[in-house]
Amino acid sequence: MSVITRFAPSPTGYLHIGGVRTALFSWLYAKQQQGQFILRIEDTDKQRSTQASVDAILEGMAWLGLDYDQGPFFQTQRMARYQQVIQQLLDQGDAYRCYCTKEALDALRQQQIANKQKPRYDGRCRDKIGQSSGDYVIRFRNPSSGDVMINDWVKGKVIVKNQELDDLIIARSDGSPTYNLTVVVDDMDMGMTHVIRGDDHLNNTPRQINILLALGATPPEYIHVPMILNDQGKRLSKRDGAVGVMQYQQQGYLPQAVLNYLVRLGWSYGDQEIFSIEEMMAKFDLTKINKSAAVFNHEKLLWLNHQYIMQTQAQDLVQPLVWQFKQLGIDKFTQVDLVAVIRLQQERCKTLLEMAERSQFFYQDFIEYDEKAAKKFLKPVIFEGLTALLTQLSNLASWQAEAIHQVIHQVAEQQQLKLGKLAQPFRVAITGGSVSPPIDKTAYLIGKERTLQRLQQGLDYIQNGFNSSST
Repeated sequence: MSVITRFAPSPTGYLHIGGVRTALFSWLYAKQQQGQFILRIEDTDKQRSTQASVDAILEGMAWLGLDYDQGPFFQTQRMARYQQVIQQLLDQGDAYRCYCTKEALDALRQQQIANKQKPRYDGRCRDKIGQSSGDYVIRFRNPSSGDVMINDWVKGKVIVKNQELDDLIIARSDGSPTYNLTVVVDDMDMGMTHVIRGDDHLNNTPRQINILLALGATPPEYIHVPMILNDQGKRLSKRDGAVGVMQYQQQGYLPQAVLNYLVRLGWSYGDQEIFSIEEMMAKFDLTKINKSAAVFNHEKLLWLNHQYIMQTQAQDLVQPLVWQFKQLGIDKFTQVDLVAVIRLQQERCKTLLEMAERSQFFYQDFIEYDEKAAKKFLKPVIFEGLTALLTQLSNLASWQAEAIHQVIHQVAEQQQLKLGKLAQPFRVAITGGSVSPPIDKTAYLIGKERTLQRLQQGLDYIQNGFNSSST
């Protein structure tokens, strides 16, 4: 039997990190077993579902490289099928019309609470004979005896007594199907063999199994994955990382790093931390998912992203880095080879956003210096040293990093300066700030003409700043 898994998000918000992990686990298992991975959009909540959320889900899946073999399927396009199944359940006596008003159900609930009973529908319309009038919902006639057994791959054997389950609503008063009906019909029709989802769905599972059995279908295998918590043991908030996955792209993370982090969030393979996609497919094991909740650690994700940036071929980082530059308003890259910049910055930057921000000066001339850096390093005391450096760099025949390095050393010695006392003002003058890769390599990539122009600009700043402050 071919394995079929699915990812079935509701388009009521962005694709968040918990959803991505569920999608990844489902995708990996299908790929590993040479099966099928289906994308299904559960959009029956018309009030909350939006096209923007659908687009965010599709965009997120594409960015992460989680390709699907079938879909996306939309539940709103399958309404006729749901109505057919609802009628089937009515015809075979596994569903019935319930005419209870909201007031009657509220009164029942209050009475049960007063009696210290578990609030639940008491089945009063279950065996009602004759035609009633007024609005009605349709309820599934849950078996009143026996047990539902779930052989969950993570939770183990879970047994629920049918008498603990009430008759859930499968169609609202307007005729629209509910979640527990649509998901059952979809899983049955699409031949789902393994349902991998968050353990917040575990309470729905016995009800869904009973509906599947009533329809003569074989329930799939269930894998309920523990939730992701913050370091305080609470559900993730936006501050903790529960944001749309595309925000991780905006923040400069590589999709491979995000997937690598998520696969290790609740699953392990010895002490191995870094996995290629191929290694994930080969080694991932659904039966080894931790039973306890996973804790999201932003620092660990940042560390992992840095490892990926350092280990990825520079040319493979060009496209995602260009995307970051364009967010900063930079779209011309002819002045300096991007691959050379990446090689210079790979070990220094933990995200591609950081790399783009720290590399702007290569492609964009600056009007202002970092105020703190200029105040500290572009002072009259260094004017003579920078002037000498400008003269000797102007006379440099071969504009190479090694030759630039030698000139800086020579000028520092001539001016009786420690190397840093000259190199750091030089850095501020040609980059605009106090942080950059090695200054000789930085000046080499900026180029001779632009380096000399910026150095002259630094000297002008010292003169003008000194004169203006003394008037």
